[in-house]
This record gives sequence, C-alpha cells and structure tokens, in this order.
Amino acid sequence: MTGDLPVNLGAIFTTSPTLVTWLLLYLVVQRLGELVHANRNTKRLLGQGGKEHGADHYHYFIFLHSSWIAIIALLVNPQYDILPVLLALFIGTQLLRVWTLASIGRWWTTRIISAPHFDRVRRGPYKYISHPNYLVVVLEIAIVPLMLGLPWVALVYSVLNAVLLRHRISVENEVLDERG
Repeated sequence: MTGDLPVNLGAIFTTSPTLVTWLLLYLVVQRLGELVHANRNTKRLLGQGGKEHGADHYHYFIFLHSSWIAIIALLVNPQYDILPVLLALFIGTQLLRVWTLASIGRWWTTRIISAPHFDRVRRGPYKYISHPNYLVVVLEIAIVPLMLGLPWVALVYSVLNAVLLRHRISVENEVLDERG
C-alpha cells in the first residue's frame, strides 16, 4: 500500500536509509533531546525561584517546529542529492548550537525562565551576539528545506519563525534588561 501514498513517506521507510533519512532522524532526535534537557532545566530553575515569562506564545513555537519537520518528512524525496555546500552550512549551524548550549549550560531552556538572582551568561557566542540559539534556528529553518529541494518550505517557515521570534526576543530582552 505504500506505493499508493501521495507523498514520499512510504519510500523513506521501505528503502535503505539515505543521507536524507539520516538527516530527518537526526532532526527529530535532536529536537526531542533538547526538549527533555530543557524541561529538566525548566523544572530546576522554577524550583530555584525562577518565573516564566511569555508563556502565551510558547505553544506556537512547538507547533511551528513540529509542523516544519513533518512537512519536510512528507514532501522530501529520500533520494534527493544534497549539495555539499548546504550540508556544510547545516553542520556549521549544529556546531554553533553545541557551542551555544555548552556556553549557557544549566540556564538553557526552550522557555523564558528568569529571576533577579540568576546569572546572565556572557561567555561563548553570548560574548558576540545576544541570542545565538535563535540564530541557529533561523539558519536551520532556512537551510534544511533548501538543502532538501523544498525552497517554499524555507520561505514560509522562515517568515512564520521571524514573526514569532520578533515577539519572543522582545519579551526575552525585557526580562534580561531587568537582570542587568
């Protein structure tokens, strides 16, 4: 029956794993791993007197990222030839992600959790830009679909992400300004 599917989802699961398949698997595992790590940090930070800010928009980010991965998985040709330059850019974003998460350490969450007594991270990429993880996400949302031959997905999701990030960064900057 997989041959009757209007999308390539059946081919992803019935053929030998390709670079595209491994990339999609990496994205899913990476995002789920980040959520587990973030939820642990969130609970700990709230237990240490932190307060969540901007919770009203959080569910939109979950939907955006989930649907981004889902639409790519549904539409991608698993045999698509990835351009090496785009793959290199993607790998570069992942290195920036690791550096960012290592630099922010125990303070990193997918939510905005703050308290006056919490330290403000100013090491690693935070020495150079205020929101390096958002840069990673902006790049990733554009690069992955471009790398997989889905330019309209890159455009649509980049615009949606920009709208959400505009609000989120303003909330986060306001919270960070309170901490000095």
